[in-house]
Amino acid sequence: MDEKLLSRISCPHDLRGLSSGELIQLAAELRQEVLQVVSKNGGHLASNLGVVELTLALHTVFDSPTDKIIWDVGHQCYIHKLLTGRQPDFATLRCFGGLSGFPKTNESVHDIAETGHSSTSISTAMGMAIARDLNKDKYNIVAVIGDGSLGGGMAFEALNHAGAQKLDLTIILNDNEMSIARNVGGLSSYLSRVRTDPKYTRLSEDLKFVLQKIPAIGDTMYKAAERIKSSIKYLLVSGMLFEELGFTYLGPIDGHNIGALQRILRQAKSYKGPVLIHVVTKKGKGYGPAEAQPAKYHGIGAFDLETGIPNSNAKTYTNVFSDKICALAQSDPRIVAITAAMPDGTGLRPFAQRFPGRFFDVGIAEQHAVTMAAGLARSGYRPVVAIYSTFLQRAYDQIVHDVCLPKLPVVFAVDRAGLVGADGETHHGILDIAMLRHIPNLTIMMPKDYKELEGMLDLSFSLQGPVAIRYPRGSSAALPVTLSGLPLQAGKGEVLRDGRDIAILGLGSTLIPALQAHAQLSSLGISAAVINVRFIKPLDQELIKQFATRCGRLIIIEEHVIAGGLGSAVLEACSALGVTPATRLLGIRDRFVPHGKNAELMELCHIAAPDIVAAAKELLSREKVQIGREKKA
Repeated sequence: MDEKLLSRISCPHDLRGLSSGELIQLAAELRQEVLQVVSKNGGHLASNLGVVELTLALHTVFDSPTDKIIWDVGHQCYIHKLLTGRQPDFATLRCFGGLSGFPKTNESVHDIAETGHSSTSISTAMGMAIARDLNKDKYNIVAVIGDGSLGGGMAFEALNHAGAQKLDLTIILNDNEMSIARNVGGLSSYLSRVRTDPKYTRLSEDLKFVLQKIPAIGDTMYKAAERIKSSIKYLLVSGMLFEELGFTYLGPIDGHNIGALQRILRQAKSYKGPVLIHVVTKKGKGYGPAEAQPAKYHGIGAFDLETGIPNSNAKTYTNVFSDKICALAQSDPRIVAITAAMPDGTGLRPFAQRFPGRFFDVGIAEQHAVTMAAGLARSGYRPVVAIYSTFLQRAYDQIVHDVCLPKLPVVFAVDRAGLVGADGETHHGILDIAMLRHIPNLTIMMPKDYKELEGMLDLSFSLQGPVAIRYPRGSSAALPVTLSGLPLQAGKGEVLRDGRDIAILGLGSTLIPALQAHAQLSSLGISAAVINVRFIKPLDQELIKQFATRCGRLIIIEEHVIAGGLGSAVLEACSALGVTPATRLLGIRDRFVPHGKNAELMELCHIAAPDIVAAAKELLSREKVQIGREKKA
C-alpha cells in the first residue's frame, strides 16, 4: 500500500515540492483525517472541511512561522495543525492532555495567538504589523476571518483603522455564507451581492433565454457561456466597500481551487498597503451530511462516520429551554427571542420557525443583542436573550447600563454555564457569576434539573426586573425529590438532605458530587446537609443562617471561579448576618481550565465528591469534633 502523503508532512516546508496533483491528493487525505478523528472525539467539523485548500495555499505561499498566520475564532485550525507537525498527535484532539481544538501558542510556534472568540484577528494582526514596522522587520502578516466574524463590530473597527494606517497586511475573507448559523445583516447581504451581482444574474438569464432558442446548438452554446460566467461576474462586481475603507480588494475567488488561491496570494504579497482577498468556500466541503447541514456539523459530538448520526441524542438543558420558551411564547405574545448567530446552539431554532416575526438573530453582535433587548423591554415586550456564558462576557457594559440600571425585564438565558469539556479555556462558562452578581437589580438563578429550569423560566417572566438563568451544557442527571417540598420562590433555596454536623451548599451540576459526598459521609457516621442554593442573587439568607448556626461548618462547592462566585456571596452574607461558621470554598482557583471531559476537569479542579469528603473530614478534625455525635451546647 502506498504511503500517504500526509505522513510525509512534518512542517509547511514539506509542501513546497508537491505537484498540483499531489496537493489535491493531500487535500483529500486531510479531509479524511479530520473526519476520522472528529467522528470519535467530536469537534468543529464543517468549518475545517471548508478551509482545506485555503490552508494548503497559505502554507505553500507564506513562510510560517516567520510569516504570521492568525486564525479568527480558531475553530477552523485543524488543517493548520496537521500541516505544522502535529499529525502524530492529532488523534488526541480535544482530549485531556492532548491537542486543543483551538490555536495554542504553547503547542506550536506556528500558532501565533490564542483565539476562541470571534472578530479578533484583524485587531491582533494590526498590532503585530505596527510592531513589525516599529522594529523595521520584514515579514508578512495574514489574518483569516470568516464572513460571520467580519460582521462583528470589533472587526469593522479594525478594518476602519487598518485602512487608515495603510499597513502592509493581508486579510483573507473566508466567505461561506455561514458563521455557525446562516449569516444575517447588511454585510452578509453585501457579500451575497458580490457573489451574485444582479447585473450578472440578469445577463446570465438573458443569455440562457436567447441561446436556448437557437435550434440544435443552443444548449451547447449556453454551456460554453456558463463556463465564463465567473469572469463576467468579476468584471461587473467590485469590492467597493473594502476599497472605500482603503483596502486593495481581490476576488471573489474559488476557495477550493488550490492553484488559483496560490496565484492570488502571491499577487497580494507584491502589493503595498492593506489587501483583502475574498475567498468563497463551502462549509462542510467533501462530506455530504456536513455540506447539507453545515450548522449541525459546525460543532458536533462523536458521530457515526458512515451515516453522520450523532452517537448521543440525549435530552439536554438547551432542549428543555427550547421547548419551554416556545410554550411560554404561545400564551404570551410579548415574549420575543434574540440570539447572536447561534439559533441552533441556543435552542432557538424552533422558536424562529414557530414565531418568525418575534425572533431576531443579530449575527455576531452580543452588545447589540443586549441593548436591542433593552429597547424591546422599554416598549412593553418581554425579551429573552439566549447566549453562551463565555460569549455573554462581550456584553458586560450593555448589561450594566442598558438593562440593569433602568431595571428592565430582560431574561438572559445563559447557556453552557460551568465547565464545557473539550472546547477548553475560551469556552468554559466559569466567570459569569462573578461578572453578574454585583450588578444591582439583577436576579441570578441556576436549576438543579430540567423541571427546575422550566419553573425558573415561568418565574422569570413574572418578575419585573432583569433575570439571568444559568444552566450547563449537556444533559441532567436524575436528582432525588427534595425534602422541603417547597415550591420555587424567588430568593429561596431548598434542603435536599438534612444534617447537623456540616452543610454542603451547591448549585446545578455540583449537587451531584454533593449528594455523592453525602452518601460517603453518612457511611462514616457524619451527618451532612445538602442545600440547593438555587438563587445566587438574592441569596436565601434565612436558610444560610439556619445551617451556619446549626452546623457551624459550611462547604460551598461551585463549578465556577472562587473569586466573586457563590462561595464569596455566602461569606458576605454570613458577615452581614453576624455568623462565623468554619468554611471551605471548593471551586476553580486562579487559573484557566484546559480541555477534557468534565469528569476529568472536576477532578483537576478539586470539585469532585472525594474533595468534598476530604474537606468535611478536615473541618471536623480541625475542630476536634467527634464524628457522628451531637455538638455540645
